Amino acid sequence: MRAFETEKTDVAEVDRSIYDIKDAANAAFEVSSGLTPEIVEKISEEKHDPEWMRIFRLKALETYNKMPVQNWGPSIAGLDMSNIVTYVRPNTEMRGKWSEVPGDIKNTFERLGIPQAERASLAGVGAQYDSEVVYHNVKAEVAAQGVVYTDMESALTGPYAEMVRKHFMRLVPPTDHKFAALHGAVWSGGSFVYVPAGVHVEIPLQSYFRLNAPGAGQFEHTLIIVDKGAYLHFIEGCSAPKYNVANLHAGCVEIFVGEGARVRYSTIENWSKNMYNLNTKRAKVEKGGTIEWVSGSFGSHTSCLYPMSILQGEGARMEFTGITFAGAGQDLDTGAKVVHAAPHTTSHISTKSIARDGGISNFRSSVVVLPGAEGSKSSVSCESLMLDDRSRSDTIPEMDIRCDAVDVGHEAKIGRISEDAIFYLMSRGVSEEEARTMIVNGFADPVSKELPLEYAVEMNNLIKLEMEGAIG
Repeated sequence: MRAFETEKTDVAEVDRSIYDIKDAANAAFEVSSGLTPEIVEKISEEKHDPEWMRIFRLKALETYNKMPVQNWGPSIAGLDMSNIVTYVRPNTEMRGKWSEVPGDIKNTFERLGIPQAERASLAGVGAQYDSEVVYHNVKAEVAAQGVVYTDMESALTGPYAEMVRKHFMRLVPPTDHKFAALHGAVWSGGSFVYVPAGVHVEIPLQSYFRLNAPGAGQFEHTLIIVDKGAYLHFIEGCSAPKYNVANLHAGCVEIFVGEGARVRYSTIENWSKNMYNLNTKRAKVEKGGTIEWVSGSFGSHTSCLYPMSILQGEGARMEFTGITFAGAGQDLDTGAKVVHAAPHTTSHISTKSIARDGGISNFRSSVVVLPGAEGSKSSVSCESLMLDDRSRSDTIPEMDIRCDAVDVGHEAKIGRISEDAIFYLMSRGVSEEEARTMIVNGFADPVSKELPLEYAVEMNNLIKLEMEGAIG
């Protein structure tokens, strides 16, 4: 049998099929590249911001200019903000009927399966193209429950304007890190969700973000407020075609989980391999509430993504299930953070990562247990699979325990595909390529089971594409 460690086959760039189809650039308006007060003012003007938001943006820009770039994690030296266009408005207004969306944009989302998914299994859909939401709709029976699902711009100036002002960037302030400050200055698009007390939204809501413009950034803001005893499953999808210039995604997700409420947030990050994905996601959970994160990270040249949960109330719970797949030229630094700020809170972080063709997949976790959080429990589990001897996978756990009478544990496994398993499958008529794909899919299966059906299929297809033609 051939030695796995020494023999391998190089493959060409993965065919990402529908995701890399580019639309002609046809923006109605875009700002100049770079980042100046004038550009921020122009974005605010174009979006008809209330005065408080205009001031907020300019203060965030000041914070951005004062803050250094992080000195840890993957290099972002290839990201030059002077070359990034921070606002690109597509050539259409937001529509509430799919038939009214312009043909070129509609065809893009049709290829991605968004309308079909809406008709089949979603309670509401928002679709963003470059910097603006181009389509937003929610089923009448969901709206009749008092559920609000709209674009952020409408929420900012509509009946829920005060609720937006009260919660906007309170979990992720611009002072949190440099790219949070950038987001605060130039954010555009995204979704606002409010679920009233006691309401269970039985069918998921979904937002999909598509970045088409080369050399552009996307900075959508998602604000979700789920009141006491309510339930919501929110699905996020994203993709972009590949260009030979850097693109940037620095979105922000803030989730407020009320007492006894439960939120599940599922996402597949399928950006192109010229993308710097510097997204920030954070949830605050009140007494007896639950936040569940299900995350798949594929694509991107570089990713820094660590969804954070603040367990604010007694008995609050957090679960994080994630998978990362890093191929050639990718440095994906992912993980999760949790703060136990109340007694008898519980967190469980379970991740799997796969690296091949020299890709780098690092896992970071941060568990903080504050004084007074007695009886809290936290477990962190990370499994990494390297498919050749050129790839790299590191596990970097951090635990800050400031309280006695707690139960905190961490385990990590880093390994390679068993040659015995490959031999066993090949002896039963399976090709080596198929055997390796089967083993990787089996490795990823616990995460796949947690995703909505269409996203599980997408994840498995992406793994299949990444593995295609690979031996070792």
